[in-house]
Amino acid sequence: MRSSEPIGIFDSGIGGTSIFKEIHALLPHENTIYLADSKNAPYGNKSKSKIIELSIKNTELLLEKNCKLIVVACNTATTNAISYLRATYDIPLIGIEPAIKPAALNTKTKAIGILATKGTLSSELFHKTTDLYSQGINVIEQVGEGIVQLIEDGKTDSNAMKSLLNEYLKPMLKADIDYLVLGCTHYPYLIPMLLKMLPKHVKIIDSGLAVAKQTKNILEQNNILNTTNKKPDHIFYSNGNVTVLKNIVDKKFTVKALDF
Repeated sequence: MRSSEPIGIFDSGIGGTSIFKEIHALLPHENTIYLADSKNAPYGNKSKSKIIELSIKNTELLLEKNCKLIVVACNTATTNAISYLRATYDIPLIGIEPAIKPAALNTKTKAIGILATKGTLSSELFHKTTDLYSQGINVIEQVGEGIVQLIEDGKTDSNAMKSLLNEYLKPMLKADIDYLVLGCTHYPYLIPMLLKMLPKHVKIIDSGLAVAKQTKNILEQNNILNTTNKKPDHIFYSNGNVTVLKNIVDKKFTVKALDF
């Protein structure tokens, strides 16, 4: 039965688990399969053609596993590959992009910071969105070089991470931002550290809840929402260090090594 088939989620590593958590909270009956392509993380410094190639590989693996909908839980993969994926595959695909719109519409200081990967910040989709909403607003873009790798290595709370964030936040704080947009699904794991480093009036926003709501909308529109009360299955596959993934998802979920 199509409605009981799983939602597929992929990311360049473990970051997209922040999206999984939002989807699971909103849609507790849905089965899910998660692919952590840690072997190729980060996607943010790769060419567009390579990002498309990796996104195709992940999408086809999830289709083989009978997923009814795929969430591209990676800003870089969305901004560079989702148009190609939608033109190629006959399945609902949900992407993720930085939450520039709410930040730009609500800023009081007329300055917002965006922390993202190089692949996201240099993409056409990102520039279109920014141009659309940021008229008259000072947008401080910062490539989060090195952040994803530290998270993938299980060093989220390290001094090395603190040092990087200090450096990346300096120009934003100098510009008096009141919104910090996290433009990478790995970055919500930095929120506890960021809250200690940022002034109290700076709001941090990411795209997780918006993606979960869009997932629910698309499932309803396609009549494939899981209405059974059967206990859902959640399977996480990683082609990298399985221990890091096990440490950030609920112990009751299945985490497996898979070479893909």
